[in-house]
Amino acid sequence: MHFIIGGAYQGKRDCAKSRFGIKEEEIMTCTEDGEIRFDAPCIDRIEEFVLWCVRNGEDPSELFRRNREKWKDSVLICRDLFCGVVPMGAEMRAWREAAGRLCACLASEAETVTRMFCGLETRLK
Repeated sequence: MHFIIGGAYQGKRDCAKSRFGIKEEEIMTCTEDGEIRFDAPCIDRIEEFVLWCVRNGEDPSELFRRNREKWKDSVLICRDLFCGVVPMGAEMRAWREAAGRLCACLASEAETVTRMFCGLETRLK
């Protein structure tokens, strides 16, 4: 698995396409409704799935662990929620924490971890 993180609009999706040959139609984009296809070649906006998990009392890290065989060869993309001002609301703080825990879990499993900033790739792993 290859893991790409970075802030909003930093080039994460373009990186997945150019670096790993992912086609637009192969990208599963998560939304706040909890839909996710763990077997997609590329899963984008994982943070939206995490928000759904927080709102529904699910542990996103556990759901990813249980489905590891499905995503182990995929490119996973998550927006960085962990930097900057800590949110005032409890739900948003829980979202930030759950996303951070999931990203740490995914980074430990990943073959490569890339951070995108201003369209520039920094290989972390």
